[in-house]
Amino acid sequence: MATQESGQQQPGTDRGRRAVLGAAVLGAGTAAIGLPGVARADARHGHGRGGGGYKSLPKPTVVAHRGASGYRPEHTLGAYQLALDMGAHVIEQDVVPTKDGHLVCRHENDITGTTDVAAHPEFASRKTTKSVDGASLTGWFTEDFTLAELKTLRAKERIPGTRRHNTLYDGRWEVPTLEEVFRWAEKEGRKRGKEIWLHIETKHPTYFRKLGLGLEEPLAKLLRRYGRHKKNSPNFLQSFEPSSIQRLAKLVSAPRVVLLSGAASRPWDFVEAGDPRTVADLVTPKGLRWMAGYAQGIGPTLDLVIPRKSDGTLGTPTTLVRDAHAAGLILHPYTMRNENTFLPVNFRKGTDPSAYGDAFGAFKAYFETGIDGIFSDNCDTALLAAADFVND
Repeated sequence: MATQESGQQQPGTDRGRRAVLGAAVLGAGTAAIGLPGVARADARHGHGRGGGGYKSLPKPTVVAHRGASGYRPEHTLGAYQLALDMGAHVIEQDVVPTKDGHLVCRHENDITGTTDVAAHPEFASRKTTKSVDGASLTGWFTEDFTLAELKTLRAKERIPGTRRHNTLYDGRWEVPTLEEVFRWAEKEGRKRGKEIWLHIETKHPTYFRKLGLGLEEPLAKLLRRYGRHKKNSPNFLQSFEPSSIQRLAKLVSAPRVVLLSGAASRPWDFVEAGDPRTVADLVTPKGLRWMAGYAQGIGPTLDLVIPRKSDGTLGTPTTLVRDAHAAGLILHPYTMRNENTFLPVNFRKGTDPSAYGDAFGAFKAYFETGIDGIFSDNCDTALLAAADFVND
């Protein structure tokens, strides 16, 4: 992918259209358990309120990646609730199916690392090895459990070595269904007097369709049941497989986003269909126009926006933001995290990989490219960084 030429898109030139995020203030009351303060940010133009569609969201939009996963085990109602309380503009759910066709919120169908399934002797025989999108995985998988069986499990922290504090909440929450999340969002929306925005991803859709557990149709059915299927509905639908988004475009009118991994990678549906295109092809002006034919946005990895150099520091921004906007697409890249191990080298502090680095500096660098929003495990930090950027 071509890099940005000098003088083409200077930092801050797109700031006017983004300047709708109000000030964020730091709350109190969380220091006792070692968490940062709660940041809140309210848009001056609606915070997604009143059916205005995705264009009414504050910019930069802060998407809580798997909920407030920097502070609670991911994809739990606890993580979603904390993200909402912190003021996140949109909250993400990844969906996978159970054996009996229910959609549940897990980042992967392999639940070995995110639940206590290994501690359940009654499920010991379910441990198996599978090939999922070309990767060999050994563990326990949602498609081998009924919803009733899955509900006997409890969620736990996925990366306990990095996020030791989160293990305090191991076992506290069960695996939620997407329908439970919709009900939770309805309840919170009534209480707060505003729409609760969600960002819903279909995981491994080609793999599941081959198992007779297609994701798009049951997702569309749920969206219609809860009135979240319309053009201005408060949710994005997203997938790393363009064909899943194309299928959803025929079923519902809700806004859709194509997720993009590394430039050299190929979406798994492309691999299955023999389509030779890579992500590098999709982020060209031609590829972006193709995606704009059925999607409203893209969710690129941050390295497609600003590549890292060989030493791990940030390099020169590419033209992706400019080119995507020219095609009429918004950009919500992923994922910002506060810990050193995830940050570009030039924003790390000290030698402890689990310690927080200069996340604010990294956020500023990404915001300056003109992105419309960002996924973050630490939505309070992201909200403060967005407020700093807008008010700078």
